[in-house]
Amino acid sequence: MTLYDGKSVSFTRFKNLPPYPFARMRALLEGITPHDTSAGLNMSVGEPKHNVPDFVTNILHREQASYNKYPPIQGTKQWQAAVTGWISRRNNLMAGMVTADHLVPLCGSREGLFSIGLAVINRRKNGQIPLVLSPNPFYQPYAGAALCAGAETIYVRSDMNGMPDYAALPEEILARTALAFICNPSNPEGRIAGRNYLAKMIQLARKYDFILASDECYSEIYDDVPPVGMLDVCCQISQEYRNNPFQNVVVFNSLSKRSNLAGLRSGFMAGDPQIVSEVVRMRSYGGVPLPLPVQAASAAAWHDEAHVTLNRKLYGQKFDLAEKYLSGKFSFTRPAGGFCLWLEVGCGEEACRKLWQRAGIKTLPGAYLARDDEDGRNVGAPYIRLVLVHDNDLLEPALEKIAITL
Repeated sequence: MTLYDGKSVSFTRFKNLPPYPFARMRALLEGITPHDTSAGLNMSVGEPKHNVPDFVTNILHREQASYNKYPPIQGTKQWQAAVTGWISRRNNLMAGMVTADHLVPLCGSREGLFSIGLAVINRRKNGQIPLVLSPNPFYQPYAGAALCAGAETIYVRSDMNGMPDYAALPEEILARTALAFICNPSNPEGRIAGRNYLAKMIQLARKYDFILASDECYSEIYDDVPPVGMLDVCCQISQEYRNNPFQNVVVFNSLSKRSNLAGLRSGFMAGDPQIVSEVVRMRSYGGVPLPLPVQAASAAAWHDEAHVTLNRKLYGQKFDLAEKYLSGKFSFTRPAGGFCLWLEVGCGEEACRKLWQRAGIKTLPGAYLARDDEDGRNVGAPYIRLVLVHDNDLLEPALEKIAITL
């Protein structure tokens, strides 16, 4: 509530959004002074700590004069060539299958995930308020995408494979669905979707005519086997969609996790050109195109795999440390992808407060990443999420302290 010319104005649009997790965490820990900060560490925020590739900063400096130019909304030819090349290599696609018509540059994948609903969700579907399907636990922008477009969200608990089984939903739900999100690898569980599961979800989206949005921002951080890309599966199963093998499907990725460039705010959406054209139309009015120096640096980053391979090796060492101190505790599972640990501790909020008070370590209660299910239970309540992003000399004593404290 605020005042304008002496009159009260009520703002209600975002009241139904889940409270943002980090604001809730700060409130939970307010007033607590840690007893021991010898191993203190903020393990709640997934912000990469590895070095930024030198060539990126060199290019940003070299191209600084172009900050005075308006950048193209669909990216430069250089950026388009780099991203289409990477997508084709990563998804085993023939050259020419992905073109500029399949691409949208984004200021990080979060910006695109949040705004996709505005472009693809109509006011009604089959005469009813449209639905958006989300994993539970989930990434908060999925809920924002639904609310801003006037849709309702259905939160679907992950199955034993760590992925939501949307095909098990009642037909009346699927008939109202306008948009469905998948996170692969999943955040926070670190699970990887199989090829058969992805094919099943693509076919479901086409049967019920909804948009399937695959959040693949952790795709290049994996422990053993690289996650299968959604666009790879599209081409494998889409014989009857030869003119548009990506029908009903878009994927999101970025340089934030892959290249340790969270602050560059550089990502993309790729897939069905009909969806892409609508998103481009919307962004022509209200989108924020990537500055030309950022596009030049991004193109170089998408071309280079050496720094990504090193990055993956460093995360593998962190997984080793986590296994050393947490194996056999808290239902620990070495993540197949991503850099998060999802630990079952009884009560996530209690464990979060205890770790902060006794060890100066910040973690995130799992309840803050989930919503109540149909039985009124928050599926994340017994868990905490912590991220493995810090250097090993900081991470190892913190992991040991976590094991002792809990």
